[in-house]
Amino acid sequence: MKVQPDMPLKILLVDDEQEFVQTLAERLQMRNMDSRAVCDGPAALAQVRSDPPQILIVDLKMPGMDGIDVLKQVKQTHPFIQVIVLTGHGSEQDKKTCMDLGALAYFQKPVDIDRLGDAINQGHEKIRRHASTATILDRLPDTGTWQP
Repeated sequence: MKVQPDMPLKILLVDDEQEFVQTLAERLQMRNMDSRAVCDGPAALAQVRSDPPQILIVDLKMPGMDGIDVLKQVKQTHPFIQVIVLTGHGSEQDKKTCMDLGALAYFQKPVDIDRLGDAINQGHEKIRRHASTATILDRLPDTGTWQP
């Protein structure tokens, strides 16, 4: 995924609790953060393939494909998507697993919206830094060899 530094932030919310995900989307909207919501892992992966977000907020425990599976697959195909994991039933081992797999943050539900907003902003900044670096690297001539 090529990210432009001035690209508007796209957030994908993934949670099987439809009321929770709608409420979270509304709370993010009040903070001028646009988001889409899906209710399961396969729908999230389909959305990532068709229109990748910069930030993915995923529930850890969902029927079928859980948040860890979603995190693994997203990081394999789109490593620069910043993933935030939410859970109401997680453990310290779950947190360690998610962070080891490349999650940006891991929060217990109910999540403090200010802390979540801070994590989203942190993820957006990481993406902007990566995009700026990629833009600079794209402008360098390709000599075909690398000399240390």
